[in-house]
Amino acid sequence: MRRAPEEKQRDPERTKARILQAALEEFAAKGFAGARVSEIAARAGMNKQLISYYFGGKEGLYQALNTRWQDEESAFADRSAPLGELAADYVRANSSRREYGRLMLWQSLTDDGPPDPAFATDVRRDVELLRRRQQEGELPADLDPGAVLVALFSMASAGISFPQLVRAVWDQDPASPEFAEHYAGQIEKLLGYLRPGGGVPAS
Repeated sequence: MRRAPEEKQRDPERTKARILQAALEEFAAKGFAGARVSEIAARAGMNKQLISYYFGGKEGLYQALNTRWQDEESAFADRSAPLGELAADYVRANSSRREYGRLMLWQSLTDDGPPDPAFATDVRRDVELLRRRQQEGELPADLDPGAVLVALFSMASAGISFPQLVRAVWDQDPASPEFAEHYAGQIEKLLGYLRPGGGVPAS
């Protein structure tokens, strides 16, 4: 295979990482529809021909970012952990990886069509995992696991979805580690109360 222009002067993995980071920033700022390959190339400080060479264009970049998020997710999300601990880990991850959360919000706001089949498969798997936790006594029997999953997504992304609300409630920066730790701890405690016999907060 012929090497792309500039390839001899660059380390391929470092180049791809720079392009992906630039793409993440551009998608997070403007959404998929508003992002431009030329702007991604400018952010990365390289020729846009390299984007086509490595990723085939904007759609390829978007898919590569989804794959990278899944790789990171597998590193921080211990699905065998108690539900509250798992949700708290997602709160922290969303706080430290805000661009991914913003990317998902853009997609949610601009795409009213059916979900991507791979995403739908992952979601249904997560619902079944929650159903199993319910059967093992971690959730009340009268809760819909699907509703629990939607609520968990909403809670974990609140610092990205509702920054003004966070500032109004706590007078904290929703991107700060201080907010992430406090909120993660509260979510973990809240979900602990859902466990049958988990008790209720003291009045």
